[in-house]
Amino acid sequence: MKRLFFLLSAVLLLAPLPAGAAAAESPPLWFDNGSMAVSGDAFRDEHGREVVLRGFNVSGEAKLAEFRGLPFATVDDARTSAAAMRRLTGANAVRFLVTWAWIEPEPKKIDYTYLAKVAEQISAFTGQGIRVYLDFHQDLFSRYLFNPGSWYTGDGAPAWVVRAGGYPPESCGLCFHWGQNVKNNKAVTSATYDFWHNRELSTAAGPIRIRDEFVHQAGETLRFLKENLSPAAFRLVLGADPLNEPYAGRYDSGQTGPTWERDLLWPFYQQFRARMDQSGWGDKAAFVEPHMFWNQNVDLVAEPGGLTGVASLGNRYVFNSHFYDGKAQSGVLKPGPANDGEYVKDFGLIRDRSQALGTTGIVSEFGHPVAGYTSDKAPTVLKAMYQALDSRVTGANWWSGAAGSGRPLSGSQWHWDIYYNRHHELMNDNPDKVRTEGDAMNDEHFSAVRTDGGSATLTMDGKLVDRVFPRMVAGDTKAFTYEDRAVASWNRIPDSMPALKRVVGTGQYGVLVWRSNGGKAPTELHLPSSFTRTGTTVVSDLGSTTGLPSYTGAEPVSIAAEPGEPGVNRLMLASTDSGRVHFAVVGNGSGVTSADREAARAELAAWVAAKFP
Repeated sequence: MKRLFFLLSAVLLLAPLPAGAAAAESPPLWFDNGSMAVSGDAFRDEHGREVVLRGFNVSGEAKLAEFRGLPFATVDDARTSAAAMRRLTGANAVRFLVTWAWIEPEPKKIDYTYLAKVAEQISAFTGQGIRVYLDFHQDLFSRYLFNPGSWYTGDGAPAWVVRAGGYPPESCGLCFHWGQNVKNNKAVTSATYDFWHNRELSTAAGPIRIRDEFVHQAGETLRFLKENLSPAAFRLVLGADPLNEPYAGRYDSGQTGPTWERDLLWPFYQQFRARMDQSGWGDKAAFVEPHMFWNQNVDLVAEPGGLTGVASLGNRYVFNSHFYDGKAQSGVLKPGPANDGEYVKDFGLIRDRSQALGTTGIVSEFGHPVAGYTSDKAPTVLKAMYQALDSRVTGANWWSGAAGSGRPLSGSQWHWDIYYNRHHELMNDNPDKVRTEGDAMNDEHFSAVRTDGGSATLTMDGKLVDRVFPRMVAGDTKAFTYEDRAVASWNRIPDSMPALKRVVGTGQYGVLVWRSNGGKAPTELHLPSSFTRTGTTVVSDLGSTTGLPSYTGAEPVSIAAEPGEPGVNRLMLASTDSGRVHFAVVGNGSGVTSADREAARAELAAWVAAKFP
């Protein structure tokens, strides 16, 4: 569920190419677009480099009937959107939504025309060098549970499942947010319960068990995509999320969140994993979610969980969690803005659970409303969430506590919808309830993008989402931070490093410390559009410069175009020694002198020697 999951009382009452961009598309370099998999507690490419995934969910439009469950009306829209996403944010991965209702509209009848369009739209993103992981999405089980006049709607299971289930009339009672249906609406809880207990339904195609049939249609989807995506596109597919935001519906007597995860959710994931293997996805990861309330920050609805009853996931699975600040969205439980370090503990919990389960983690949904009630908090909430993805340490303590920073956590913001504020969705198929505003789904406003004058435009400050981040690290990240200066400067360079302060000035800057693995493929940092070829300053033990040379493979510090259409750049840091700790600060401050750079390099060298012996 995006967003608020609590049962409160009535008090809860959207460019141009960056300067210096290449004029023509650059061919991928030899180390681009390689295969990728989970290795220990990190994603790694075939060259042994850590991979950090950053991007968006594509998209909430897939939850609507408007374009029959597709994120985009046309493949041209998908291509335009993918290019805009790269240009505006530097995204390197997306979570791509598909829905059971559109895959299998009638029992035992797969809609391969729909899947062909899905394959085309996925290819629009892989064609830009953007990796994709598939998400079998649902919210409130199914739109077909809701009557035409309902306040709410859902997505997920097809109409025939609901018809055969014979569920009671839906009602949430006195609910002030659509997420409350998960626990309060008996139609939703009953249908969800039946799914997990694999109830047998009588259908026109004969008896069908609900959960088994879901896994069947998912397997057919995976098989079709394996056979219909080009080898180059399929190489950039990371895996699949078996089911969005799972929950019990209701518990059996004596059952709890952890025992439900162990006894019902985990066997489902194993069943899905086996079907992935049978469908040609054996080398792709299953992005598995704990139950949806396990890390809620509103105590009233939080429940124990996090797959604590599962001994290990291992490298064939990814621990996949969501996080939304329910307190901030309430406007009551958190009346002010988010602050420095606001979500470090919450995202640290996700890191800890993934490591305890022997795998890596990802926050596949996070975000905050960009319009409407509490949207004034969005800049600080998003800044704090990205901060927590970047590091385990708060900005105020980063320089003193960098040794505990660790590698960045991957994440996909909710969400990327180029049709934001211009939908035409018949809510629950009701022609008298046409939804055009926002996300057109339960009065939400989460899209990071809109279309303005025919072009994709961000709905928020670009500094929040077009960020320096380590796309690939040739070794192991020891520490990383990025100061976007979008709403305030939370990460302040200590007074003991005056030269570095002068180098950074009032601009944005990132700091990376890593231990090299001796590989030939370089470490890469995404450069936001404000970091121009001539205006970017790098201070590193590998070399210090303002005005970056073009990458040829011989320079220790250089710049290259990222895969895809021109206009997006990356910093290349080559370190072929093994076991040595390296550092780099990249900034876009102005008026930097060579003397300042060299003095800053000395300051950083001393700091690294003290913190990372």
